[in-house]
Amino acid sequence: MTVWVVNMKKVELLAPVGSIESLNAAINAGCDAVYLGGYMFGARQFAPNFSNDEIKELIKTCHIYGVKVYITVNTLIKEHEVPTFIEFIDFLHRNNVDAVIMQDLGMIDLARKLYPKLEIHASTQLHIHNLEGVKFCEKLGLKRVVLARETDIGLVKNIRMNTNIELELFVHGALCVSYSGQCLMSSLIGGRSGNRGACAGTCRLPYQLLSSDNKKLNHENYVLSMKDLCTLEHIQDLIESGIDSFKIEGRMKRPEYVYLVVSLYRKAIDSYYETGKVFIDDHYLTELKKIFNREFTCGFLFNELNNNITNSFRPNHMGIEIAKVIEYNKNKLTIKLLDELNIGDGIRIIDYDIGCVVTNIYRNKEKVNSAKRGDTVTIFLNEKIKTIKSDSKVVKTTDIKQIKLLKDKINKISKKIAITGKIILQANKPLYLNLSDGKNNISITGISVQEANNAPLDNDKIEKQINKLGDTPFALEKLEIIKDENIYVNNRDLNEIRRNAVEQLLNLRIYKTNYLKDSYNIDVPDFLESRELNVLLEDSKFYDKIKKHNFDYIYSDDVALFKNNDSRLIFKVPRVNYDMYNFNYPLMIGELGSLSYTNKKVGDFSLNVFNSYAVAFLHSVGLEKVTLSYELTKSEIKDIITSYKDRYLKKPNLEVVVYGREEMMISKFSLNSLYQRNFLYLVDRINHYYPVKEKNGLMYIYNYQPRIDNYINDYYEMGINSVRINIFDEQDLSWYLSKIRN
Repeated sequence: MTVWVVNMKKVELLAPVGSIESLNAAINAGCDAVYLGGYMFGARQFAPNFSNDEIKELIKTCHIYGVKVYITVNTLIKEHEVPTFIEFIDFLHRNNVDAVIMQDLGMIDLARKLYPKLEIHASTQLHIHNLEGVKFCEKLGLKRVVLARETDIGLVKNIRMNTNIELELFVHGALCVSYSGQCLMSSLIGGRSGNRGACAGTCRLPYQLLSSDNKKLNHENYVLSMKDLCTLEHIQDLIESGIDSFKIEGRMKRPEYVYLVVSLYRKAIDSYYETGKVFIDDHYLTELKKIFNREFTCGFLFNELNNNITNSFRPNHMGIEIAKVIEYNKNKLTIKLLDELNIGDGIRIIDYDIGCVVTNIYRNKEKVNSAKRGDTVTIFLNEKIKTIKSDSKVVKTTDIKQIKLLKDKINKISKKIAITGKIILQANKPLYLNLSDGKNNISITGISVQEANNAPLDNDKIEKQINKLGDTPFALEKLEIIKDENIYVNNRDLNEIRRNAVEQLLNLRIYKTNYLKDSYNIDVPDFLESRELNVLLEDSKFYDKIKKHNFDYIYSDDVALFKNNDSRLIFKVPRVNYDMYNFNYPLMIGELGSLSYTNKKVGDFSLNVFNSYAVAFLHSVGLEKVTLSYELTKSEIKDIITSYKDRYLKKPNLEVVVYGREEMMISKFSLNSLYQRNFLYLVDRINHYYPVKEKNGLMYIYNYQPRIDNYINDYYEMGINSVRINIFDEQDLSWYLSKIRN
């Protein structure tokens, strides 16, 4: 017989929880840890989420069942929110949370100094996509990094070989088309910030795709809508890559979804550790598709092709094909079944995007509750449509049998913890009971054991009483009984010693983390006041037109410009940076890994600076100038400057963008490559044109109109040292030149 030995720590299976039912589902399905959010500061503000009292009890429950709890506090924090944020962190730490997941650089720095024993995980919203970014987080003292979903398996393995920090990866669920933390589309278009947990899913909306000469290119409208990630068939490679935690997306999904997905990944992981191979039955994939899918992809993690990462046909649940249309008349639909159909199932004629819950099925004019594969049946649609072509595809979007089966798994926690016991009954000595869950041991003594006057106590009666564990989370796997032949203990005393032992074992499982509160301090430089005017060139062709103007600094990502020996030039490092550049130029950086450059000078808007703590942190690690987030208002910027000066008694060196088209999204998926066009327009439902460009193999989407703030002096007066304009096209150049003339 072959014995498979795995010389590595077992990978953690991390489940999403958006409700109590989802928590029950996750625990019953066999997760090792859960992640969830409170009412504030989590990146899923539209999930039900949890109150502080619920979180407190939830942590206890999870710990009883051996499940860790990670709380998402991974939004960007505004200046006035910092005290409330820290109160929440303190509450979580005091109540034994296993870790917090964070994005905001300032809050990470503040929390790790105030609470040095608190475990912090770097959120995927931090845009950690390269080895240097991971090393930076490791140097900060963070325990874990949640890697960007775009990180491919080869890079994952390289990062694992060169760092000791824990690594976490998304293995299943919805995908963002943009690098996480780098999407401003929902915020700038509709005022709902993805960095603040309120993403409106703007990428899931329909768009026309036009060429530069205004020709429509797309036949299907959902050109940015990503398929769902599914890596079940790659679990072995992921485990062997050394990943510490497999994360399932889905805090806004139904509890039945959570149970099914977690249980299937549990099966796959366990089969690997038991046999050295992962066995995936096709039935599993079918069940996954039934519960929810936008079609599946293995993602950029396994180098999915650019043309197979999105589902431009439909942004919602695709279901599974159930039938073909034979005939349609008014609202009467006759179909030939490819699979079972039951009353209560949800179906949709996918090409017409109409559907219903099945409330009637007629087979040979007889009303039935269910029909099987091969049957021809008639159903009545609730919604009338003029025509439906024969042979149209019908999909099942809800399988009522599947849902009913899964509902039994989410009503309450049914998982049991195996324990072993040892009981010693010796005449005239205290009754002794030991219970162990494999990690914790409880030994307890009771009353003195008596010699039997009549019928002595037999083993069956002893085991029956000790095994009365009822609603406790324990199941007695084995009980060792050591006793004298002629002894007696009444049931009441056996029950009492069992109850006491169980209670103490439960208390041990509700473990305490090491709470410690320290003080916050940081060393920051003091900067002189100035009134700089700087320019970013989206295209280096504009250099000759602006070089004679009185700009203090010129930012460009074109190396060729630097042959001009213009001391004002600063090189803009790509914010998706897989290769460290060996330049001697001063640098503008926009991602965490680039903080390892010694010649870094300016931090770009994409570092998502939202508060004075983030400004101080970036200054402390060597950035001479920090560009504030596009998402801040003028009053919020003023709050940052005032708080900075009051706290550190020094002046920050800040830049804001007052004119130019904002980069709304950066994506590894590229419409430009897909349609072989260097320049495109996305056109939304209200006829806004969004420029789409490709740079360095990545797609950039810009806002449909430039941001314009003519009140530049307001910024100088409040303490901003630099204002910047971004020149994207001739229109931007004309605007600037008109300002100069005026």
